Amino acid sequence: MFTGIIEEIGTVKQLVPGRVSYKLTVSADKVIEGTKVGDSISTNGICLTVTSVSSGSFEADVMAETVRRTSFSSFRTGTRVNLERALTLSSRLGGHIVSGHIDGTGKITDMTREDNAVWVTVETGPGLLRYMIEKGSVALDGVSLTLAYVDDSCFKVSVIPHTGEETVLLTKKPGDLLNIECDLIGKYVEKLLMTEAAPDKETPGKAAIDMKFLAENGFI
Repeated sequence: MFTGIIEEIGTVKQLVPGRVSYKLTVSADKVIEGTKVGDSISTNGICLTVTSVSSGSFEADVMAETVRRTSFSSFRTGTRVNLERALTLSSRLGGHIVSGHIDGTGKITDMTREDNAVWVTVETGPGLLRYMIEKGSVALDGVSLTLAYVDDSCFKVSVIPHTGEETVLLTKKPGDLLNIECDLIGKYVEKLLMTEAAPDKETPGKAAIDMKFLAENGFI
């Protein structure tokens, strides 16, 4: 789990392709402090398992599913990436709950400055927009942001100067792809509230969790 508060900007040092996968090496300083093999590091929002740590860099394996689901195919040697170590129980949750499991991508269609902030408009499909609400949360390339506008074809966020300085978001341009992770809680709520849900077949006698069940048990 992550918070979406970026700790450091790293740089892709090496990409070694397999048949449909990659071995990735990222140059970094802060996020490798205390990091060991098997730990997780969010890299542009993608949860990657560290396979090797050395002075000034870490390595991770990137499987084919990750390549298909994310903007990883746009990575090149020298690409700058947002980095965050996994959340600890003693950390402040300054952003929101981020799993590092990307739901899909969106394309930047506009970037407009308004005083000290920059409005970023992102176009994506209905399968992701259904989980977005105005003033809700979204993770873009691993950055926790507040949704300021949502319609049936796009959404907008406003990036403050600190976020712009501490992440790679404002180095992007219209046409670039962003990794999108929608609100985790919203996805679970939708699953639990499916009105067509059938009784739990694996547990005889256990009722399905639907609107009727929640009402009968005082949740709504």
